[in-house]
Amino acid sequence: MKHIFAIITTGLLAAHTVHAKLNVVATTPELAAIARDIGGDRVEVVSLAKPTEDPHFVDPKPSFVVKLAHADVLVEGGAELEIGWLPPLLEGARNPKLTRIAIAPGIQLLEVPTALDRSKGDVHAMGNPHFMTDPVNGQIAAQRIADELAKRDAAGAETYRANLAKFNARIEAKMAEWRKLLVPFAGKEVVAYHNTWPYFGERFGLKIDLFLEPKPGIPPTPASLAEVMAKMKAEHLRVVIVEPYQNRRTADTVAADTGAVVVPVAQYPGGVKGTDGGYVELIDYIVNALAKGLAK
Repeated sequence: MKHIFAIITTGLLAAHTVHAKLNVVATTPELAAIARDIGGDRVEVVSLAKPTEDPHFVDPKPSFVVKLAHADVLVEGGAELEIGWLPPLLEGARNPKLTRIAIAPGIQLLEVPTALDRSKGDVHAMGNPHFMTDPVNGQIAAQRIADELAKRDAAGAETYRANLAKFNARIEAKMAEWRKLLVPFAGKEVVAYHNTWPYFGERFGLKIDLFLEPKPGIPPTPASLAEVMAKMKAEHLRVVIVEPYQNRRTADTVAADTGAVVVPVAQYPGGVKGTDGGYVELIDYIVNALAKGLAK
């Protein structure tokens, strides 16, 4: 009997020593992927936005309120990307214990407007919010997540630091490869559907400042597309990048008229085939897909 009691007691003590995982909610899939890399087996992570979804217009489902109500940590971009749908979810969740990790305060944001002018389309007051397309900003996000997770879960601080080091080592190792692939195309211009890619372009020396949208968030018109196609022909631009939630048929039409190729890309892991592995795999796919497209 004593032996059985000892086994039960040992089991109960062991159960108490197993840490409870932090419930982490990320607004978008690339932030979720990095949180998984940093948190490892000490976290459970979910993303609110889908990989193929326009992050400006995520459907605020009631289940998201439940997720946020039970979350320990929220990882968000914090540059108004989620402003149209996240605030009411947080209000509904009523979670005073939630640790919020906003990435934007540590980022040098591009395209910060001197004055807001809604006639120019969907312009964000803080600057362009698509900063995670630059892998250096991915490292900044990873550092921020590691620091804040360590504050919330001091017992896991060593794990978070170790995972951060591994993440940074992977980025640094790939960065040399990525630059080598894109160096031959330095200064080349790529046409995009939406203004998602200024950070990626600046990091890798590409011009991505001609868009199928006449203004951010405004659908293309025949007249606006005619202007884009005329410029593409005049300047011999041969690559159009399009994301999963954008109108592929429009991109195909432009490409057929100008002799360009359409390169499917995504901001988020899982958005296109070959990017399911995580954040590093996503950037790797984009670099390789663009290098292949530009080489044609």
